[in-house]
Amino acid sequence: MRSNDILSREEIRGLLQKAIRENDTEGFYRAFDQIIECINQDIQQRYDAQVNDLKQEMDSRALAQRGVRQLTNKERDYYQKVAECMRSKDPKQALANADLVMPKTIMNAVFDELQTRHELLSLIEFIPTTGLTEMIMNTNGYQEAVWGKLCDDIVKELVSGFETIDMTLLKLSAFIPVCKAMLDLGPEWLDDYVRQVLYEALANGLEAGVVAGDGNEKPIGMNRQVGKGVTVTGGVYPEKAKISVTDLQPGTIGNLLSLIAVDPNGKPRTLRDVVMIVNPQDYFQKVMPATTLMAPDGTYRNDVMPYPMRIVQSMALDRGEAILGIAYKYFAGVGMGKEGRIEYDDSYHFLEDERMYLIKLYANGFPMDNNAFLFLDISALQPAIWKVEQVTPATPSNNAALSDLKIGSLTLDPAFTSETTTYTTTTSNATNTITATPADAKAAIEVKVGEAEVDNGSAATWQEGSNTVTIKVTAADGKTTKTYTVTVTKS
Repeated sequence: MRSNDILSREEIRGLLQKAIRENDTEGFYRAFDQIIECINQDIQQRYDAQVNDLKQEMDSRALAQRGVRQLTNKERDYYQKVAECMRSKDPKQALANADLVMPKTIMNAVFDELQTRHELLSLIEFIPTTGLTEMIMNTNGYQEAVWGKLCDDIVKELVSGFETIDMTLLKLSAFIPVCKAMLDLGPEWLDDYVRQVLYEALANGLEAGVVAGDGNEKPIGMNRQVGKGVTVTGGVYPEKAKISVTDLQPGTIGNLLSLIAVDPNGKPRTLRDVVMIVNPQDYFQKVMPATTLMAPDGTYRNDVMPYPMRIVQSMALDRGEAILGIAYKYFAGVGMGKEGRIEYDDSYHFLEDERMYLIKLYANGFPMDNNAFLFLDISALQPAIWKVEQVTPATPSNNAALSDLKIGSLTLDPAFTSETTTYTTTTSNATNTITATPADAKAAIEVKVGEAEVDNGSAATWQEGSNTVTIKVTAADGKTTKTYTVTVTKS
């Protein structure tokens, strides 16, 4: 495919997202018409190229070598029967009479593409499911195990952290315009076409709902308030209050992440899979200048953030908006309606010389808790400005004390304190490990047994009778010293 075709499809996706957000039915149909034309052209071009190369070798092995997805026997039989019905004079009646159920492997292939090709959907908790789902969710967040006998009160506390949530899936209609020329290409190419259409329908519909859906016959978006105490009006969940962000410096990002690192119950949680979602134009005009650094070799490093996270571009957000949150804390479920049947549909007409078909998909999604995502206002985000400052080094420490001193498991007399420098002990062992811990990390330690130097943290060998251990501590200033002496008597 030519690069301008890819750009064209990206632009059309933007129009689709805009139409979905604004409930612009006519705009959606116009954009969908354009994307179908792109897919048709793509399939036809690749088919023509394959036919020219394959000629008489067009068997399954040759197709596989050229990257065409190989169909199972059930899939091939399904597409052949679908093509027969679509060629008939009355496809509506033919499809109604034929007991055709799309093999689950076809939708599984679409799901796989969604989770590998679509950056945002690859990060969230994305699960193929059925029309009505019950899921069990832990509402207590971080919870420590309890030591001791398992009494009734402890059992109630542990069980109270889980609740069952009913999630009814909402309908997504995927329109599949098929012209007769497409049917003549064969099952593999019809499969490619159908999967691409389903991918576009799911990707665009899901992305718009996952990011900014209002919950009214749509998923609940990451930018919406959820949880107990949230007032839902007419099925619409309220938007989160926006947080103004003018820079992406460590202090700013740290403050934002600290809000996410606590669940709604006030319990801390470890952050992983952090994602920042931004409008594509905002990415290039605001986020990229704020996250791009020049390396010493003169090249640039993009998306440099003070904490590990993925920056994802999404046309589901308006200019000046961004989402920061934990990707896996969004749950999305998707399933097929009416057992995956393709139905004839004469409600809409996108292209000439084609027939319209419909397959019903079902999906829904919601943030798992209200603290998992933040809604940001990045309209005033400033580029990163790097400056060199002369910093006066701190005065080196003159702390030459030890914070601890151990010689194996021997008991020192008197008991160790930082201020006491002279000790005695006895042993019957041939060796013991000497471990001297400085009070200041930059202090240097020298350990000797008699005149022989011993590495700190290693074993010293004792002679019969009295052994003198000296530990000299030199402070970070290089001048201040303190010496501890231990007389070890071996019997």
